Amino acid sequence: MRTYLYRAIVYLSKIMGTWIFVVFAWIVSTGFFMLFPRRVDTSIRFYRTLFPEKNWFVHLGCAWRQFHNFTDVFFDRFMLQEFDDIHYTSEGMERLEQALQEKSGAILLMSHMGNWEVAAHLLKRNLPDVKLLLYMGVKHKEQIEGIQKKSLSQNGVRVIAVDEQGGSPFDFVEGIHFINSGGLVSLTGDLVWKRDQRSVPVKFLGHDALFPEAPYLFALLSGAPIFIFFAFRTGRKTYHFSLSEPIFVKASSRGERSAAIRQAAQRYADILEETVRCFPLQWYHFKPLQSSELI
Repeated sequence: MRTYLYRAIVYLSKIMGTWIFVVFAWIVSTGFFMLFPRRVDTSIRFYRTLFPEKNWFVHLGCAWRQFHNFTDVFFDRFMLQEFDDIHYTSEGMERLEQALQEKSGAILLMSHMGNWEVAAHLLKRNLPDVKLLLYMGVKHKEQIEGIQKKSLSQNGVRVIAVDEQGGSPFDFVEGIHFINSGGLVSLTGDLVWKRDQRSVPVKFLGHDALFPEAPYLFALLSGAPIFIFFAFRTGRKTYHFSLSEPIFVKASSRGERSAAIRQAAQRYADILEETVRCFPLQWYHFKPLQSSELI
């Protein structure tokens, strides 16, 4: 989406009411659903994998709702920034607060589910002293991501944009230093950008999938825990945040590293599968998972 168009809709919504944003978002999501059949097919195949007992019409209906629910990500960002009108409940946040008090640093492992951007803003707002570094993927010609990055930076979140080439090795080193200084490094764990990216094989929804290796390398080299984090929309202007038990990646020798990383990645995959079954229509992963068996 073009930046000028998004800004125009935000401006009109502030003057005429939020219904403008809602109507425009419905039109845009419907247009994407109609004009991008490959993405729709990816969604249908995902829901066929998730609900094999259902028929094609149910899978198509899930994809339709998925596309339209995705606009909630943008609407809730608008409501949070313009009206500060987003509320949330949480479970497990005391684990994160303890890690922050101990200044041990941590890895916040997110997914393409729910609304990670609203979560980042609210975490920073409610934990103002936290140091948060966010690795954010950048898609070619996607201008809205520029708005996301600027908004997060203004809220005190350090953002490192990683393009489809995988970013610089210095970005990884910066993340290690950030964790060791007691900060939180946040990144997604369910998207491999390219086939030569360092990845780890897991079982997900009964298929062989590849997930990024980076989160587990951060944990292994820093000694900091991984917390699997989700932020789900539970109603209009309301969210629920959940934080897993800490996951440590430890290996007493170089030869044990691969097994330790695979074990941690599989733990993430299992939690992700359990969660996507609970919130299937908030799965916003519109590309096939990279694997030997495409989902």
